[in-house]
Amino acid sequence: MKQILFTVCLTALTLFTVTAQEAFVKGRIIDANSSEPLPNVEVRILESIFSTETNAKGLFAFTSTDLPQGEQVMVVNKSGFLTQQIKIVVQNNSPINLDPILLELDLTELQSQIGIISLTDNELDQDDGTSFNISGLLQASRDAFLNAASFDFSATFFRPRGLDNANGKVLINGLEMNKMYGGRPQWGNWGGLNDVQRNREFSKGLTPNDYVFGDVAGTTNIIMRASQYREGGSISYASGNRSYSGRIMGSYNSGQDQNGWAYSVLVSRRFGDEGFQEGTLYDANSIFASVEKKLNENHSLNFTAFYTPNRRGRSTAITQEVKDLKGIQYNPNWGMQDGEIRNSRTREIEEPIFMLNHFWNVNEEIQLNTNVGFQTGSIKNSRIDNNGTTLIGEPGSQYAGGGASNPLANYYQNLPSYALSRNTTPTPIDFQRAYTAEQEFIDDGQINWTDIYRANFDAFGNPKASTYVLQDDVNQDTQISVNSILSATLTDNITFNGNISYRGLKSENYAQVKDLLGGTGYLDIDNFAEAASGDASEESDLGNLGQSDINNVNRIAGEGDRYKYNYTIDANELGAFAQAQFKYTQVDFYVALSGGTVSYQRDGLYENSNFLGDASFGLSEKLSFTNLGVKGGATYKVTGRHLIDMNLGVIQKAPSIRNSFSNSRVNNATTIGISEEKITSADLSYIFRSPIVKARFTGFYNGFKDGSDIGFYFTENLSGQGVDEDFFVQEVMTNIERRHVGGEMGIEAQVTPTIKLVGAASFGQYTYTNNPNLYLESDDLDGPVTFGDGTSKLKDYHVAGGPERAAQIGFEYRDPDFWWFGASMNFFSNAYLDINNLARTQNFSTDFDGQPFSDYDAGIAKELLKQEKFDSYNLVNIKGGKSWRINGKYVGFFATVNNIFDREFKTGGFEQGRKTNYRDLAADTSLQNGRVFGPRYFFGTGTNYYISAYVRF
Repeated sequence: MKQILFTVCLTALTLFTVTAQEAFVKGRIIDANSSEPLPNVEVRILESIFSTETNAKGLFAFTSTDLPQGEQVMVVNKSGFLTQQIKIVVQNNSPINLDPILLELDLTELQSQIGIISLTDNELDQDDGTSFNISGLLQASRDAFLNAASFDFSATFFRPRGLDNANGKVLINGLEMNKMYGGRPQWGNWGGLNDVQRNREFSKGLTPNDYVFGDVAGTTNIIMRASQYREGGSISYASGNRSYSGRIMGSYNSGQDQNGWAYSVLVSRRFGDEGFQEGTLYDANSIFASVEKKLNENHSLNFTAFYTPNRRGRSTAITQEVKDLKGIQYNPNWGMQDGEIRNSRTREIEEPIFMLNHFWNVNEEIQLNTNVGFQTGSIKNSRIDNNGTTLIGEPGSQYAGGGASNPLANYYQNLPSYALSRNTTPTPIDFQRAYTAEQEFIDDGQINWTDIYRANFDAFGNPKASTYVLQDDVNQDTQISVNSILSATLTDNITFNGNISYRGLKSENYAQVKDLLGGTGYLDIDNFAEAASGDASEESDLGNLGQSDINNVNRIAGEGDRYKYNYTIDANELGAFAQAQFKYTQVDFYVALSGGTVSYQRDGLYENSNFLGDASFGLSEKLSFTNLGVKGGATYKVTGRHLIDMNLGVIQKAPSIRNSFSNSRVNNATTIGISEEKITSADLSYIFRSPIVKARFTGFYNGFKDGSDIGFYFTENLSGQGVDEDFFVQEVMTNIERRHVGGEMGIEAQVTPTIKLVGAASFGQYTYTNNPNLYLESDDLDGPVTFGDGTSKLKDYHVAGGPERAAQIGFEYRDPDFWWFGASMNFFSNAYLDINNLARTQNFSTDFDGQPFSDYDAGIAKELLKQEKFDSYNLVNIKGGKSWRINGKYVGFFATVNNIFDREFKTGGFEQGRKTNYRDLAADTSLQNGRVFGPRYFFGTGTNYYISAYVRF
């Protein structure tokens, strides 16, 4: 008994001694202006490996026997606030409680954020995947490279690590916003809400995220809760020449009152007749409201709704010939009507979003957040339909006659190069025609709306069946999203995150007559299908030929009517993820798993005459896919200044709806060989941080397998079909393999209290690593068509998508009197043209009769198929602003000028698909007076500016 008692006493004494030797530093950080607690504030002890962040209540704590003793400096840092360095004296068994620590707003930093977040409108409104997920901008401001990529690099369509924004996740209040159709976020759904989108949590790459598993391009959660906004309001006005010419915005946040209520409201308008590109109108309104009620200490309920209807005129890629004649601002999609600009290709988005969020603090260690989201509305893309026809002849022997040429001025038959290509040696008459075409194009070069309306009237001036109509391609979605997110602190060192989620989508897709352009109606017959039949006037062929719906033959569509195609997609996604994070003195690490199922099914509402029965009408095959993911990583703290960070992940990802059906507009065919994409990701970083210098150097690898893609275009060159004619084809590629490898670095040095130097660079190589499978489908083909071994020889070609290499050097000066100025020089190179995949199949070397070309020359062929590399270029940008604090209110302005030397550069482009075989491509490239079907390019903006003035109260 004495021995046992001695052992117990010795153990107790030992535990007491260990406990007594622990050092304990804790505190609470609040906003000096609003007295609200500040979450996600970085707190670290200088020259040590100890670092943490505040929780939702603004609390932080260090507890360890290894805390450095004696006089230390604790750094408190949060973007948008002045960094504090607090001297403390650490002694074992002498707890330190710093409550409260008041953080003051950094007016110059706040001003910079206001300007930068407004500038992102230009990039975020892109809908073609060319813009990177830059929504983590404010969090990224701690990282010199991500800040450069978000602001200065984005104008060139630079993609960090070569990744599309479908490879990143965007959440609002924990609910995923990426569209199920294409996998990308639809930024226009929340455009113009800048003032209420500054609370963002950004996870770079596959680093841990508390809400979802994430993806290789990172994850952003935009927090739009009424209780999380700083009390006060803001009014601002902005002007620029890049996208919109003006923007006015007003917002107010109540803060949480004594009864637990909080609300936030915002209204804004963006407008402009045209941006940098001619004819690109901008008409957008935004409304936001959020109300939150704190029910008790453990429960809070938040409701958020926003509606941002917007209409934008669109531009397009142009050939070098068109650019030389009209310049980089030229846009063929518009013309003057009644003294006003009218763009034929507009994009209208009206998709309000509603969210209900419940927050439950189960206890001190466990929080459960449950969210329900509902989204409905439509996206409409307009274009001119010039396929209008009229029934000719008597019943029983009728056929459709009519149709018209493409009304766009840059249509290839309207350009000088076409006039000079019709004869091997152009004649004087050819040169005269070319000169006339050139002068007409230079003098006008836009849509002639008067001629279009005139074509819809008969010789007596009476309206007739429309030859031209304005068509809307409509996507009308209704989606419900539900998830529950669990966060649990298991120990002082271990946290657990989990999520279960569901998304259900019903998507209606159809063509709609937007404007009859003066006509009486539109005969819903595909005139091109009749032409392809070879004899449209024979009675035996007449019945259902070219009908979009044989259950409604010879339909006459009026304004607002559906026509051409009409179908729905039902999609369901169920998922879950679990993650554990471990944080220790010397090392932090994490592991995460995810899994789920996805299903798609098409329901055809029209029975297309080219695809009778269930080939187009009724339900398609139901497609099911499995999502899986595993990731892990660690941060090793060599010292307080030197850290090593590593992240690894393997993901299996369902294909998008877009790539799962080969031609969903007209039939039920699913993509042959479609499967989940497999992604392998790894990155390794060295991070250095000192009071003066912060730097990160990262090497990365992303490998993709079993990818898919579908394209649509006209081609004149299909071998083995026995005829030499035009085909409108769906090009389907599967089994795509890519490798994205490279490095990136960012460094900033606070050389004086007012001057900061910055540098950033990215060096990548993004290539195809195999020869994917390729087949074509068309209304005019008898089933899928392949060429040779059924592959496209893409191995070692570069994946197009912005420059692979980018670098920046710059500086910022921040004056104590709250004015600031900065400049940067940015260098870009190794951007490539998007190649035509059909031209890399055996179709390239084979004539229309299926026989190889007798004059085929391998050396010439190699040059014809060489991928174009764009010229390198550099851009200089400047920015600055001034802030004042007047009677508790903040007044200021921000201004930037990009590309101040008006450099001309290509941001992207693609090879046209019309000429894709050896003989025709060689003939086109050898034309002495310029190519008729040369590549089409996107050009960057010239000198452009943006200025914003604001009052915050």
